[in-house]
Amino acid sequence: MNVYDFDGTIFKSNSTVGFALWCILRHPKLWFTYCPGVLLALIQSKTGKIPEHKMLRKLFSFLTMIDDFEIQIERYWDKHEGDIAAWYLAQKREDDLIISASPDCIIAPIAKRLGVRYAATEYDREYGVFLNNLMYAKEKAHYIFDHGFPMIEGFYSDSLSDAPLALCAEKAYLVTKRATTVTDWPDMDAQTAKKVKRKINTGWNVHLK
Repeated sequence: MNVYDFDGTIFKSNSTVGFALWCILRHPKLWFTYCPGVLLALIQSKTGKIPEHKMLRKLFSFLTMIDDFEIQIERYWDKHEGDIAAWYLAQKREDDLIISASPDCIIAPIAKRLGVRYAATEYDREYGVFLNNLMYAKEKAHYIFDHGFPMIEGFYSDSLSDAPLALCAEKAYLVTKRATTVTDWPDMDAQTAKKVKRKINTGWNVHLK
């Protein structure tokens, strides 16, 4: 079984941000009901005033503000399904697992189109709350163990914050350059490992440029 992060790994951008922009353009009211609040949350998160899970809850909140979600998400993937990385499609297997911090309601439709399993952050679109922990960093590894998945042959991610899951795989790969370049997971020196540990504990993604 191979396991893949989604955003920036097999999909060239962030699907949550992309879908938010998609909905803003089609629902202009979001400029007033959504954008000011999420911009403030982003600033507060960057300056350490609020933890990332609160920022992400605000980021996801546009999902509670649109009444045609099912229509828009399918149209979004109609347009952006082609942004799935060619290298992934060439090696895709039926037993693949996509594991993502993005909301499950965004990941589920594309996983169905690809014909693979998925695990993502469970988010209630009616009440705007998380139904479980964010599917992020250590939580991805917890999910694999809690659900009794078999040995991971290969794990792919664009973020060093996924080191806990990378350590669970027989082989791990780092994906860079907008999901176009795949290299072996890097060995981390003490300073980098310390930085990654701090980022994991505070909820920030760590990327290699």
